[in-house]
Amino acid sequence: MQLILVPTPIGNLKDITLRALEELKSADLILAEDTRTSGVLLKHYEISKPLQSYHIFNEHKTVEKVVDQIKSGKKVVLVSDAGTPAISDPGFLLVRTCLEHGIDVQCLPGATAFVPALVMSGLPSDSFVFEGFLPVKKGRQTKLTFLQAEKRTMIFYESPHRIIRTLEDFKTYFGEDRRASVSREISKLYEETVRGTLSEILAIFAQKAPKGEIVVVIEGNKNQSDKNEI
Repeated sequence: MQLILVPTPIGNLKDITLRALEELKSADLILAEDTRTSGVLLKHYEISKPLQSYHIFNEHKTVEKVVDQIKSGKKVVLVSDAGTPAISDPGFLLVRTCLEHGIDVQCLPGATAFVPALVMSGLPSDSFVFEGFLPVKKGRQTKLTFLQAEKRTMIFYESPHRIIRTLEDFKTYFGEDRRASVSREISKLYEETVRGTLSEILAIFAQKAPKGEIVVVIEGNKNQSDKNEI
């Protein structure tokens, strides 16, 4: 009994691994965040397998049924729209439930957006913290206040219609001179990375809001003293 998580390309379809293709071709069932999006990938590689929707709106209702299918002997593969399942995408609940039922879980190495964004940022990459999406409303200020003392490089995901507001919040809580990098459409035709201070980046995007999937990388607080130091 086994659940297999397969990362899918975040843009360029050529970024999929040979092993990922093998697992998809041998699956009895593919769980997809959006069957239409995953269908494009499968069609491109001429893979015809049963697809079932598995997303944040139905995972609590369907997780036990999926576990039962795995127990019955079906090879189930989980994919998200792009990147690695369970990284700011559905997957955690299914993984935890499978482990509770004694089902082995494997996750293939593969694409995830924050790694290339971090490397391309030019900011320290030896120690970092991945925060995913900030809370939209409840808990947003609490999270930002907590992160003011963070010394490690910080990584966030954001949508294009909220990026201006988020950059303004970063400027308010972290300071206008804090260095940052904003990458969008990684591995796609219009890939772009803008680097500078939060104030400089905000001024650029205030003129023309960016489109596509966005990763924001922010320098840690260099003025934060270590309380453990003597």
